Amino acid sequence: MELHRRRMLQLGAGAALVASLPHGAKSETYPSRPVRLLVGYAAGGVNDICARLTAQWLSQRLGQQFIVEDRPGGGSNLATEAVVRANPDGYMLLEASTSNAWNATLYQNLNFDFIRDIAPVAGTVLTYNVLVTNLAFPAKTVPELIAYARANPGKINMGSAGPGSSPHLYGELFKSMAGVDMTTVHYRGDGPAIPDLLGGQIQVMFGSVVSWSEQIKGDKVRALAVTSATRTKLLPDLAPIGEFVPGYEGFGWQGIGAPKNTPADIIDKLNRAINAGLADPKLKSQFENLGAEMFPGSPAEFGKFIADYTEKWAKVIRAAGVKAE
Repeated sequence: MELHRRRMLQLGAGAALVASLPHGAKSETYPSRPVRLLVGYAAGGVNDICARLTAQWLSQRLGQQFIVEDRPGGGSNLATEAVVRANPDGYMLLEASTSNAWNATLYQNLNFDFIRDIAPVAGTVLTYNVLVTNLAFPAKTVPELIAYARANPGKINMGSAGPGSSPHLYGELFKSMAGVDMTTVHYRGDGPAIPDLLGGQIQVMFGSVVSWSEQIKGDKVRALAVTSATRTKLLPDLAPIGEFVPGYEGFGWQGIGAPKNTPADIIDKLNRAINAGLADPKLKSQFENLGAEMFPGSPAEFGKFIADYTEKWAKVIRAAGVKAE
C-alpha cells in the first residue's frame, strides 16, 4: 500500500508539473496527427496549387501529413467559417488569401470577422496580374491605352473573372486612377474570358498570370504591363503599370491562418517551418513559376499586412460600388 501511495503521489506531481509548463512545451509534440489545410476554391486554381506546395513542404518538415481539402463556395467564405469554428489546436488551418480581405467589404452579413476570428500564422507568397489586350486592339502601350480610352469612353470592353475578383478590382483601380471609362464584362473566372479576348468581344483584361501565361508565350495576346509595383522575374520585360499611372499597384497574397486562440507556440512553430520553406531554392522556384514572389515574416507582421490591405481595398470597393453576387 505504501509503495502504491508513493507511486500515486509521483504521478500526481508529474501531472501537476506538465500542467504548469508554458505553452512552448506543447509545440514539441505538434503535430502528432494529420493536419487539414482548407482552401476556399476548387482544385487547380492558384489558391489550391499554393496550398498543396505549402502542405507538401510542411509534411516533410514536421513529419506529419498536411492534407489539402478544397471547400469552394461563397468566395472562400465557407472554408473560412469552417476554420473559424474549428478547435483552436492547430489541426485545421486555412489557406488565407486576398479574397478574405476583400470579402470583409464585399459581403455585408458574414457570420465572422476575418481579422478578429482568424489568427495570422505566416504569409507565403505575393501574386500579381498582367494587363493583356487583343492583338487587333490599336493601343500597344499603357499610355496609348489611356489615350484611346479617354477618346472612346465606354467603348472598350474590359474582362473580369467575376465581381470582386482580382481582374475586376485591379481594373476598377486602373479606371479610377487613370481617369478612364471602360465597360466591365464579367465571366466565371479567367478561363471563360480567354476565347472572347482572342476573338475581340472584349479588348482588355487584367488577368491572372497563371491563366494567361500560355497565351502570352504563344503571342496570342499582347501583354502591356504587370500590376505589381516593380518588374517581376517571370515577366521581366514588362514594366509595372505604376510607371505610367503613379501610385498604381495591384497585388494579391496567400498565407496560412488558424482559429483564434490557437496556442502561440504552435503558430510560431508553423511560422518558422513556412519561412524555412520560402528560403528553400526548390520550393521558391515552384512558387516563382506561378508568377509569385516570396512573402516571409512573423505572425505579427502578417497580421498588420492583412489589416492595412483590407483597409486600402475597402476604399476601392466602396468607390466602385462593387458588391458580391
